[in-house]
Amino acid sequence: MEIVNGFSKLSKRQKIDWLATQLPAGHQSDISNVDQYWHDNKDQQKVFDEFSENTISNFYFPYGLCPNIQINNKNYTVPMVIEESSVVAAAANSAKFWLTRGGFKAKVINTTKKGQVHFNWSGKKSRLFNFFSVIKPELHCAVANIVENMEKRGGGIKDIVLVDKTESLDNYYQLDVMFDTCDAMGANFINSVLEELGTCLSRLAMEHDSFSDAEKEIEVIMCILSNYTPECLVRVHVECPIEDLGEFPGNMSALEFAKRFERAVTIAKIDVSRAVTHNKGIFNGIDALILATGNDFRVIEACGHAYAARDGQYRGLSSCSIKNNKFRFELNIPLAIGTVGGLTNLHPLAKATLEILGNPNAQELMKIVGTIGLAQNFGALRSLVTTGIQQGHMKMHLLNILNQLNATDEQIIFLKDYFKTKTVSYAAVREMLNQNHMIQ
Repeated sequence: MEIVNGFSKLSKRQKIDWLATQLPAGHQSDISNVDQYWHDNKDQQKVFDEFSENTISNFYFPYGLCPNIQINNKNYTVPMVIEESSVVAAAANSAKFWLTRGGFKAKVINTTKKGQVHFNWSGKKSRLFNFFSVIKPELHCAVANIVENMEKRGGGIKDIVLVDKTESLDNYYQLDVMFDTCDAMGANFINSVLEELGTCLSRLAMEHDSFSDAEKEIEVIMCILSNYTPECLVRVHVECPIEDLGEFPGNMSALEFAKRFERAVTIAKIDVSRAVTHNKGIFNGIDALILATGNDFRVIEACGHAYAARDGQYRGLSSCSIKNNKFRFELNIPLAIGTVGGLTNLHPLAKATLEILGNPNAQELMKIVGTIGLAQNFGALRSLVTTGIQQGHMKMHLLNILNQLNATDEQIIFLKDYFKTKTVSYAAVREMLNQNHMIQ
């Protein structure tokens, strides 16, 4: 494609027309028609356009509902935004399963988030630490105007700590700043505080009488929040007597199921190849709700995967135990999310999601998000240790295959009934259509 200047200044239509000229012959109409996905409401479309840069259209994902999620004896219907057909079904099945067995229990352990001022300093460590102990109150004062409103809501700076990182990198130190941002995710707030702290730190060093000229030079490298928030943690679990688990396909007993399930979870704790797929299943549920609320799923994923490797080996995030004839399945996961600010206030479906959930605060939303992750994990593992994952997954995928093969409504009805007792695969569906002269 040719180099283009001033692309961001073009209108959406001009961007589309330019892109069409860059495509191979015969494909121009594919891109020229993306305007059919624009919002009918021009004011609403303007809001969507301004979410990002160089927008030319909207990209739609299904917005589904998972009912019957009971958390701490309160029932929720949980919106989920995801294109993988089996995810919502698996979560809904898990919700129904645990609804009669005590439901899900969730507890927020902590809500602390962190930001860092990264800087270089070449003097004696002891002199820097003495300096920090003197100026710490002044650092708090320097950001008082920024944190004032957050403090009125019950949040603000919880602590500022000087961290020596010189063993890893010469002359490298950090200010680690702990925050409580209440119902906001708080990224912009945290970064504003950090940048002011970095400026203040440099200024106070220059003004410090007992420092030599060399020691007065604090070089601030960057000021930025950390998306690794292991203390911003929620714990979710389900638990019941083993005999209450019921029976499973193939006449599998409750005890056999519990043992196979516990073994599967343990395998994800020790084998990285299994752990990655295990955790992906957890995030199938979590990401779907995070997207529906307008929160940042990339933050959640990055932090969650780092947390899974916090002891030096990447492990499955959930745990299972069988003790005193009780089955317990648990998930501890860091979730730095918000219910105010950002897209939560701008995206109409994000606002609708929060209304459907009962307008939760950030801590309640943490519980719901953690629960949908555990529900999804339970559904996947239950399939894996009983019938296998493909039976349910591919039946949910059947409609996608039929649509890819341009099946008619009559063909879809016939083949959905036919495959109720058959293994679904792309090849099998295509063969049935061919055998019955169904493909046009």
